[in-house]
Amino acid sequence: MKTAYWQKWNKTYRNELVKNILPFWMKHGFDRVNGGVYTCLDRDGSLMDSTKSVWFQGRFGWMTAYAYNHVEKNPEWLAASKSCCEFLEAHCFDKSGRAYFEVTAEGVGLRKRRYVFSECFAAIAYAEYALASGDKAWGRKALALFRRIRRFTANPAKWMPSKYEPTVVAQGHSLTMILINVANVLKQISDDPILDEQITESVAKLTKYFIHPEFKALLETVGPNGEFIDTLAGRVINPGHCIETSWFLMDVAVARKDDKLLKTALQILDWSWAWGWDKKCGGGGIISFRDCRNLPPQCYEQDMKFWWPQCETIIATAYAYKLTGDKKYQRWHKLVSDWAWAHLKDRKYPEWYGYLHRDGTVAQPAKGNIFKGPFHIPRMLVKAGLLTQDM
Repeated sequence: MKTAYWQKWNKTYRNELVKNILPFWMKHGFDRVNGGVYTCLDRDGSLMDSTKSVWFQGRFGWMTAYAYNHVEKNPEWLAASKSCCEFLEAHCFDKSGRAYFEVTAEGVGLRKRRYVFSECFAAIAYAEYALASGDKAWGRKALALFRRIRRFTANPAKWMPSKYEPTVVAQGHSLTMILINVANVLKQISDDPILDEQITESVAKLTKYFIHPEFKALLETVGPNGEFIDTLAGRVINPGHCIETSWFLMDVAVARKDDKLLKTALQILDWSWAWGWDKKCGGGGIISFRDCRNLPPQCYEQDMKFWWPQCETIIATAYAYKLTGDKKYQRWHKLVSDWAWAHLKDRKYPEWYGYLHRDGTVAQPAKGNIFKGPFHIPRMLVKAGLLTQDM
C-alpha cells in the first residue's frame, strides 16, 4: 500500500534527478568534442581541470544508460552513455588490457593504479548501454572485460602489485563488494555462469572473512583467512562502504530468495548505522571512518562527512524498509534524507556539495573532481525512486 511519506520521496527523487543533477552534468560535464565526461567542475559547473577520471567514463556511461532504462527514454542520456563507452574503448586501456585511472581530455593516458575499479566501471557501462541501445556487441564487450578482470584479480602479483612488502599479507573489502554489483549488472545481458560464480565467491568472502561480530562490524582490511589485524589500518570501519555492501547483498538475497543472506545484509546495515550515524556533532550524518576499538583513526578525513555514504544509506534504509516493513528503517531513512537535503544540496546551483566538515558545514564547494562526479547521487535518486514506486 502506498503511503504519503514514501510517495513524497519518490516524487522528490525524480524531480531532483531530471531537473537538477543530470541536466547539470549534461550541460557542464558531457564532452561533445572529444567524447566522454569531465568531472573536475567548480560549484557553478565551470571546468577547473580537463583531466578525465576513467572511473567516471564508466560511471557516467552506466548512469546515463541506467536512467534511460528506468526513468525516461531521453535520447541525450543514451547519446552520453554511448559517448562514454566509445571513449573508454578508444582511449582508456593500454596494450595489455589494463585501464588507466586518468587521461587527458583527448584520451592520452596519464596514470594507472593497481586497482581494477576502472575496468569494473567500464564493464557496467558497456552492459547497461547494451541493454539501453539493444546493441549486443556492447554486451559481449562487457562480458569479455569481466573475464579480463577475473584474470587480473586471479594473478595479482602480475597485474595488481601490492602497496606493501611481502611481509604484509591482507585482503580488502572494496573489490570484493564491487564485484557483486558488477556481476549483478552484467546478469541483465548474459546468463554466463561466471557471473553467479563471482557473486557466490564474493558473498562467501564477505560473510566468512570481513564480518567480525566481536566488534559488531564489517572491517575494511583483514588477513587472508579473515584474521583480525590489530593495526591502525586493520581496525578501520568505513560505514559508508559497509552500508553500500548491505544493499548489494539485499539485491542478491532478493534475486536468490535467500532469507539468511537478507538477515546478514540487515545486520551489516544495523551495525554500520550504529558506527556511522553521528549523534555528537552536526545534527547527524554518516561519518567517514571509525576504529573498531574506538581508538583515534589515522585517516585525515576521518571525521568528515562525504556525499556518498549519505546516498548509500538512503538506498539501504529504503530497501530494508521495503523488504521488512520495520519502522526503524523508515525512521533512519527520514533522518539521513533530511540531513542530506539540508546539508549537501546547494541552494544556488543544481548539483550537491560533496565534502563537509563534521559539523555539516561545507569544506569545499566544488561539484566534482577525479573521485566525485555523476554517480552516487544520481544512482541514489534512480535506485531509491525504483524502490519507493509502490511504497
